[in-house]
Amino acid sequence: MQDQYRTVAREGVHEIEINKSRFRCALAPAATEEDAQEFVRRIRREHPTASHNCFAYVIGADGGVQKASDDGEPGGTAGVPMLQMLLRREVRFVVAVVTRYYGGVKLGAGGLIRAYGGAVGEALDALGTLTRQRFRLATVTVDHQRAGKLENDLRATGREVRDVRYAAEVTLEIGLPEADLDAFRAWIADTTAGTARVELGGEAYGTV
Repeated sequence: MQDQYRTVAREGVHEIEINKSRFRCALAPAATEEDAQEFVRRIRREHPTASHNCFAYVIGADGGVQKASDDGEPGGTAGVPMLQMLLRREVRFVVAVVTRYYGGVKLGAGGLIRAYGGAVGEALDALGTLTRQRFRLATVTVDHQRAGKLENDLRATGREVRDVRYAAEVTLEIGLPEADLDAFRAWIADTTAGTARVELGGEAYGTV
């Protein structure tokens, strides 16, 4: 499991024009391959009269799922350069759809490769990327008297408080880098005078 990965910061669109053809790149985060495919379908529904709606996506922190489509452009001139740009920029859990409105001037294979790959690269620059780090989930159970101060202290020290649940006691779910677990246990014991309980859970990714 990768310790961290980069992905696109938000869904958005960036458009360029080359020799009268419009290349509109729509980018979005995609948690699963189904999410990516649904995004592709949505963009195609929004642009039914476009000359082409080519796509590429990379799913998995290790880039385990990769797909690309030329959607009628000459083989290898659209989807593959789009995919290569995503991989070159090392972004994951991302889907890109480049919608082309043909302007009447042929670009040739080299021109198409540069246009489709460039549209994705410019869109990544425009929308930005963020890094997500692998965390170990931990739940801290504490009494109501200490819960408010503990939550504030956790946030003040930059720890990710993912959830807070109130019942007979208060349970806070925290995301921690694996290497910080021992130090965190010691800090919790000191901060709560040994009254808090810490239980480790699974793993998840959070934004750095």
